[in-house]
Amino acid sequence: MFNGFNMMFPDHSRPFNTTYKCYSVSMLPGNERQDVENGGKIIMPPSALDQLTRLNVEYPMLFKLTNNKINRSTHAGVLEFVADEGKIYIPYWMMHNLLLEEGDIVQIESVSIPVATYSKFQPQNVEFLDITNPKAVLENCLRNFACLTTGDLIAIKYNNTSFELSVLETKPGPAVTIIECDMNVEFAPPVGYTEPQKKPKEEEPMAVDPAELMPEPAGFVAFKGAGTRLDGKKKKDNGANEAAPVARANYVRGIPDYEHPFGLLRFDRSVRKAEANEGGKPEEDPFKAFQGEGFSLKKSRK
Repeated sequence: MFNGFNMMFPDHSRPFNTTYKCYSVSMLPGNERQDVENGGKIIMPPSALDQLTRLNVEYPMLFKLTNNKINRSTHAGVLEFVADEGKIYIPYWMMHNLLLEEGDIVQIESVSIPVATYSKFQPQNVEFLDITNPKAVLENCLRNFACLTTGDLIAIKYNNTSFELSVLETKPGPAVTIIECDMNVEFAPPVGYTEPQKKPKEEEPMAVDPAELMPEPAGFVAFKGAGTRLDGKKKKDNGANEAAPVARANYVRGIPDYEHPFGLLRFDRSVRKAEANEGGKPEEDPFKAFQGEGFSLKKSRK
């Protein structure tokens, strides 16, 4: 009677809490498992699945991994239950965060954490800016993760190159699950990044002085005559020392081209070409590619 009562009302106050020897994925027998190394999930022994089933834990199964020697922890999901008894296999970046060596003891506890609404990342290398669409790359790589923990240094792989990203902030808590969620994402400037300096634009002299296009004045012009001295003496002639004024060509107004084809536009690009040759175009900031809204990690339904 007592056992039947427990089966009808299982005990939810008993979380899964045990210790295992920890090994990197490269120590897993069989073929190389890049799907584990490039994500945030671990491989546990079959006995763990049996115990988790009896404890009736919540799905998806999420775990807190703790290195009790230094009191450092992170969070992860589970991918498979095929590890040898007493062992678990985790990604190398996770071992690096927990400062674990091969065969060290790690404590694993089942937890329930909130769904992510916001996260902020900082690339650890400026080369991450070379990616054409970094937000799309991050969205695709995070589908192999189950959790994010503030302070972790996660690793993602793109074009056979591994990039490290520091998790600076997560909301609504320091640990969140990113399974089936809509999450706003922000990027901090990469480590070692410096903003390009904007060169002040120099004012270019006008190619043509409008005064030169004006025609010579005709008719009466005030103050154009020669002056006389009040003492009656002749004015000294300095004209020999002064250069003779250059005759100005008469300004001819342009005549419209009445035979111009309809819809055809012509532009004078001489000034634009000179500006391009002198490097007048301001340099674009590559970090602007990181700005924008978040993305959804929910699976698309057809």
